[in-house]
Amino acid sequence: MKLKEITKCIEELAPLSFQESYDNSGLLLGSCYKIIKSALITLDITESIIDEAIQKKCNLIISHHPLIFSGLKRLSGNTFVERILLKAIKNDIAIYSVHTNIDNVINGVNSILAQKIGLKNLKILSPKSGLLQKLVTFCPSMHAEKVRNAIFEAGAGNIGNYSSCSFNSDGKGSFQASDNTNPFVGKLNELHFEDEIRIETIFPTHKTSEILNALLDAHPYEEVAYDIYPLENEFANVGSGIIGELENSEDETVFLNRIKKICKADCLRHSKKIAKNVKKIAICGGSGSFLIDKAIASNADVFISGDIKYHDFFKADNKIVIADIGHFESEQFVKDLLYSILIKKFPNFALQISEVNTNAVYYT
Repeated sequence: MKLKEITKCIEELAPLSFQESYDNSGLLLGSCYKIIKSALITLDITESIIDEAIQKKCNLIISHHPLIFSGLKRLSGNTFVERILLKAIKNDIAIYSVHTNIDNVINGVNSILAQKIGLKNLKILSPKSGLLQKLVTFCPSMHAEKVRNAIFEAGAGNIGNYSSCSFNSDGKGSFQASDNTNPFVGKLNELHFEDEIRIETIFPTHKTSEILNALLDAHPYEEVAYDIYPLENEFANVGSGIIGELENSEDETVFLNRIKKICKADCLRHSKKIAKNVKKIAICGGSGSFLIDKAIASNADVFISGDIKYHDFFKADNKIVIADIGHFESEQFVKDLLYSILIKKFPNFALQISEVNTNAVYYT
């Protein structure tokens, strides 16, 4: 199949517009029209991963962490990034990365760790704003249902766990058709008034073209009137971190030991225990110290992440237990997540999870 079919499947869950400004998710090497015979899923891309892809005859590597974060001025093989790229090019291997865009969705990196821990009632810890817009359009009353259904199917009208959300009000539209028109109703060169319904609905910005195409296809008018307004509303299902609850509260020591076992962590750093059972848990895979205050404000009992700096542990202040399980350890399950997404869509595709441990941190 073509590479663009695979990337489309991933980006339906994690649109590239959801990635952070510093990130470099997407197709890093290769053409979207390249025919992919087999793909290898990994957390990081190392020279060992390229060797594994060659050995397993995979001509696509799908990674969580991008190999290229900043611009390259040369490919001379003097750095590990340059060596990896040269080897991938020589062996005709494409590289695609899905990083903070899959961190930032409700069913992404954090949710799979939350599921393994046994959390329920999952919510984004720090929702993003500026990713939503409002569509307002007007159509004849008899066609309102068709138009609504079309834009809903294209991705509009979702608010939290509710779908098909819209506001509708009756009114009269007016227009005068000129000689070079073919009006659906009314006569040429005569002012016409039509009973219409004003439809208002919300939609994510990255769905704009799909929703407008659906609107124009479903609407009976030759010229469709519509307005799009930017919104500052929080996007409940997109943002940093996740928070949920255990089915039953646990002793904090028992819980920390269980997390260590689930994540196969050789070491677990944490702030002072607060001598109570824990139930409400916040998570941020990777580097999540920027969410400590959000976790405390959300009344979480434990905040699980990686790369916590020494001084950040003081923020716990007997209000929360901050647990650093390691960057790799907190994100390792993204490989399983990507595999499950792709194999469900393409059940006969040759898809493999890397067997190479790419963790760059060792404990002695």
